[in-house]
Amino acid sequence: MMMQQLMEQAGMLRNDYLAAWQEDGGKVVGYACVATPTEIIEAAGLLPYRIRALGNNRTELADAHLSRFNCSFCRSCLQLGLEGSLDFLDGLIETNGCDHIRGMFENWQYAKPSEFFHYVKVPHLVNQDSLEYFSEELRLFGKALGDHFGADITDEKLWQAIENEDRLRGLQREIYTMREGSQPLFSGSESLSLCLVASSTPTEKTIELLRSAIDERKENGIKEYRARLMFGGSATDEIELLQMIEKLGGLIVSDLLCYGSRSFWDRNLDRGSDPYDTLAKLYLQNLSCPRMFDEFSYRRKLLLDAVSRSAADGVILVHNKFCDVHGIDNVQLRLALEKEGVPVLTLEKEYGAAADLGRMRTRVQAFLERIGAR
Repeated sequence: MMMQQLMEQAGMLRNDYLAAWQEDGGKVVGYACVATPTEIIEAAGLLPYRIRALGNNRTELADAHLSRFNCSFCRSCLQLGLEGSLDFLDGLIETNGCDHIRGMFENWQYAKPSEFFHYVKVPHLVNQDSLEYFSEELRLFGKALGDHFGADITDEKLWQAIENEDRLRGLQREIYTMREGSQPLFSGSESLSLCLVASSTPTEKTIELLRSAIDERKENGIKEYRARLMFGGSATDEIELLQMIEKLGGLIVSDLLCYGSRSFWDRNLDRGSDPYDTLAKLYLQNLSCPRMFDEFSYRRKLLLDAVSRSAADGVILVHNKFCDVHGIDNVQLRLALEKEGVPVLTLEKEYGAAADLGRMRTRVQAFLERIGAR
């Protein structure tokens, strides 16, 4: 079955589609933050690869460079970089998503330099000045890619990449709509798997795969579950964590995750005269990450709208230990949900589901009982 095949691919650091791309001579550039405009990478003829750790909780090499007070997700990714598991990457893109991500990239580059390394500075505020600044920053990014990889990034190639990405994200929205219905057609762990595949596979191939997954799931919704849950929080690529929750009967019918809906949900393409200006608006005006200081009301609305659309019985908000931005944001989101009478469970965890799964299982079981799950 297509979905089973895609879940297997999602569990690989280097999936078969990426391997085929490289066997044909294609180059791959790694990035970590949802604020990275992948269309520029694609317009350069490169494959953007969103760095993940897939539940790896070993950090012995990374701990020599990052403190134990750094986010364990970032330490886990750094571990994979230093031990060679991500040596298939031909370059790295750093952003100022948070101090922990910056520390991860800078120590990675210090200890094991990549041939291509570029820092994309993303503003924390949205106004005319920041949009103009970000547009210029993206031009510098495109020039750096073109100079190093010998690529001619024309406006025509950029528009094609923007439109291809828009088609892809439209399919991702369709999948989320299918899981939010009265008889969900995708589980939360399946949807996360599809997002992971999409962020490490050539766009044209991903569009083909997602269409096949949608066609396979147009009937026979999921009926056996105890409660409908919304899931939100920090960097979470741990498929096992979502599977654990769903095995307990808590079907995750929607999410607000940076490896999930944050990357595509509220993105509306308004084609302007300049592709870099268009990308600056597309990304900066639609970033639902707590790194955007003045945009809490936007994130609250996204969350409450998703709860309403999906008829969620409760919400689980997670953040990795020492994740400052999501730890604070989740407190505000919890208060906003409780004000609306929505039951909430907040989980602070160490990254790597296997390391913390038993404690979280107990908390989720208690939450399901509290909300009266059948």
